[in-house]
Amino acid sequence: MVETVTLSDGHTMPVIGLGVYLNDECAEACEVALQNGYRMIDGARYYENEVQVGVGVGKSGVKREDVFITSKVYHPDFTYDGTTAALKESIANLGSSYYDLYLTHSALGGKDARLAAYRALLDGKASGMIKSVGVSNYSAKHIEEIREAGLEIPVVNQIELHPFCQQKPIVEYCRKNNIVVQAYSPLVCGALDNPVIQELSTKYSKDPAQILVRWSLQRGFVPLPKSSQPERIISNGQVFGWEIEPTDMAKLDALDRGKEGAVTWNPVDVD
Repeated sequence: MVETVTLSDGHTMPVIGLGVYLNDECAEACEVALQNGYRMIDGARYYENEVQVGVGVGKSGVKREDVFITSKVYHPDFTYDGTTAALKESIANLGSSYYDLYLTHSALGGKDARLAAYRALLDGKASGMIKSVGVSNYSAKHIEEIREAGLEIPVVNQIELHPFCQQKPIVEYCRKNNIVVQAYSPLVCGALDNPVIQELSTKYSKDPAQILVRWSLQRGFVPLPKSSQPERIISNGQVFGWEIEPTDMAKLDALDRGKEGAVTWNPVDVD
């Protein structure tokens, strides 16, 4: 399960990762994931489990350089110095000298604050603490601010993404600008009882979560399914070697409810 996508800065990133938000068994989940083919862990300072990610990677038996680890700086730290300090603390928490990807967690806080945070992350990249810099929950206007400031464009935008909330304008913008789209909450927070999803689950002999992760992959996104249950972590990653047919992809596409379909905070419209 080590298929990868090449980012605009030349680094490669796995096409699926384990999300660890609200995971009290984070270290164990990371260990199970890595021992069963995952090679990416998506964390954040807000999740308060960066230490546990490091522990899980260490116990997994997989070399640090073979694991793609992400964290994010939360908007209360959106000053240059605040973000720099947050990044240094994140690295200490992880017990590694670098992160593969580091994101601004949202566009909250206003233009000046998010640009200051982004500049700090770029400087963190220049000093070797981060390999790649990206954003999360950004709309096109927030990324355009970065371009207008003369700064390097993010390589990733991580947004809520699943058949009910497809964020089409943001996705289209990212595609045009060679920004890889990561999908958080690809499993719709477990709301898998939709008749279309159930129908396809039966047709393909896959569980509903696998149908959703596979949809995300076939749409060219990088899904980040989360679970603390070992059997679920493993099955969520068993999404290669089979495909959803175009007619069935269209059925899933038709479930889009735009912003009404969001199941998380989805703060993409902030000023």
